[in-house]
Amino acid sequence: MLLIDNAMQAGLIAVPDCIGVLEKAFLGLATGRSIIRPKTDLLFPAARPDGYFRFGSMEGAHDGICALRIISEIAAWERRPDGTIREEQHCIEPGTYLGLVLLFSTDTGAPLAILNDGHIQHVRVGASAGLGAKYLARIDAKTVGLIGAGGMTRTCLEAFCAIRPIERAKIYSPTAANREAATAELRAKLGIDVVAVATAREAVAGVDILATCTNAMTPVFEADWLEPGTHVTCVGTQEISRAAEARFDVKIRQGVATIAPARETARNRSDLGLSYAAYVGGTEAEMARLPAGGAQRLDTAAYPEFVDLATERVPGRTRADEITFYYNHGNQGLQFAAAGGLIYRNAKARGIGTELPDAWFLEDIKA
Repeated sequence: MLLIDNAMQAGLIAVPDCIGVLEKAFLGLATGRSIIRPKTDLLFPAARPDGYFRFGSMEGAHDGICALRIISEIAAWERRPDGTIREEQHCIEPGTYLGLVLLFSTDTGAPLAILNDGHIQHVRVGASAGLGAKYLARIDAKTVGLIGAGGMTRTCLEAFCAIRPIERAKIYSPTAANREAATAELRAKLGIDVVAVATAREAVAGVDILATCTNAMTPVFEADWLEPGTHVTCVGTQEISRAAEARFDVKIRQGVATIAPARETARNRSDLGLSYAAYVGGTEAEMARLPAGGAQRLDTAAYPEFVDLATERVPGRTRADEITFYYNHGNQGLQFAAAGGLIYRNAKARGIGTELPDAWFLEDIKA
């Protein structure tokens, strides 16, 4: 059993390689060579009077490896004067987080590895955005607009550069220091022209690919800013307005993102903050802490999935002036199995990782 932390992972997985393993894993859904259980959350009142404890889990299996990804965090919701809501999360205290990916062998059931989920999370999101752009962005796409300046912004741009001849990128974040830092880092890493812009509208104007990478719970750009021929992708559909959706000529979702409750009740609910489906604890007074109405998400259930696009069961872009949309959400557990498997195999080949005795995890008492 290996413990592979974020620092170790940085040398074990590259965004371009991750695009390839995700593509193979997603295509496996069509033949039964891959499987997922979509994400669900458990919400319970936290000690802080404005927060809720969230435990989230998801699974996927592919190519001999099953992955379980779990998160344990406190979520709180900031209601801003302009009416928007932003969700913040932490574990123990602001600035620290807990997410783990556990890998198991589907051949023997053996525990293989425990991974911190920070680095792999950013890489798999960026790589899947790149995979969507590989199938939907114009072949001659050269410019990118990014809204957000976190880790996923960085890996998204890296992925776009891996699949298209990108020459220029614009980054907007409401925090000037964040957008300037991301700009400097990406310019140095990718060797292209990367600039920080002062408004979201500037980030959208004149780009071939637009990616939103935020934790906002409301739309982050206006529909009439979109220009013909743009490819759009997002981390969550709460970032996209229904008016913008109406302008998309082609709409593809990555896969199944969550299991919606069969019957909505006070204890089994959907769209609570950034929880897509959650089992909810607490008294009526405690549940008042939860954000009313949840995130303003699009209904993507009728969208064709990536596997339909990749196997040509549905068409993708057919004209240069079409606006295409890739909902970069879904198949999450499978992403961790595919990307985690790549990390694990590279770690074993290179002798990287902290060995933990299998005896710590095995027992001789039958459940």
